Amino acid sequence: MKANRARWPIAMMARLLGVSTSGYYTWLVREPAMHTRSDAQLLSRIRTLHASSRGTYGAPRIHAQLAREGVQVGRKRVARLMRMAGLCGASRRRWPRTTRPRAGARRAPDLVRRHFSADATNVLWVADATYVPTGEGFLYLAVVLDVFSRRIIGWAMSNHLYTELMLRALDMSLQQRRHDGVILHSDQGCQYTSIAFGRRCREAGVQPSMGTAGDAYDTRCASRSSAHSKPNCSVANTSRPTNRHGGVCSRFWNWVAPCPCGHGAPEEPYVRVSPHTARAPR
Repeated sequence: MKANRARWPIAMMARLLGVSTSGYYTWLVREPAMHTRSDAQLLSRIRTLHASSRGTYGAPRIHAQLAREGVQVGRKRVARLMRMAGLCGASRRRWPRTTRPRAGARRAPDLVRRHFSADATNVLWVADATYVPTGEGFLYLAVVLDVFSRRIIGWAMSNHLYTELMLRALDMSLQQRRHDGVILHSDQGCQYTSIAFGRRCREAGVQPSMGTAGDAYDTRCASRSSAHSKPNCSVANTSRPTNRHGGVCSRFWNWVAPCPCGHGAPEEPYVRVSPHTARAPR
């Protein structure tokens, strides 16, 4: 009635709809209910969180972020408001295989044995590679993650999956961190068992470690960060893959994305200032 009052008389519409004109005018001046006002305030915050994640957060992660901020609200209420507002997150898909063992390759011993914990930084690193979807196909992203801080300390991106890609990610890690005696755990992909990668580890004093073949649990730390960041860091309309896109993923994981286990972002235990002014711990 309110939307059509400029075209039709209120009395005529009330008669056709079977309501009273006095009821309409009472509703017109009545303030919104408390629950409606609360929904409007909550939806405003949901829109902000959804926009800050570049449209990738769905109801579960929006609900988790609100809980971290101390907002007590049900997950179904968040889902209802997002559905009414037409907001949705990025979904995951099945990805092509990236780990391809090389026949006859000599693998490093398993120094971790699935105990992914460290008492300090630069004790245990985990390396992995994954696909990132773009507007022109897949790009390859290699990362090195510090297990203690859960921070991505090295990355490289390219349109190929050669050993050179893993070496670039490793070199970035070596430049940013003290690495004497650090354990670098990876899968048995042919890039990590290559002669060039093993030589670079020996030159830097890094202890290579490898899990069993075809077992995702042996690199679950790096795989978890990759799986969590993939929907958030998809690069659209990319004609030239550059390392900048790997930086987007690492910055999102290190500064924005909460851990899938429910912890804060990897940088939170260290500093709570802008990433443009903070210095990473060495």
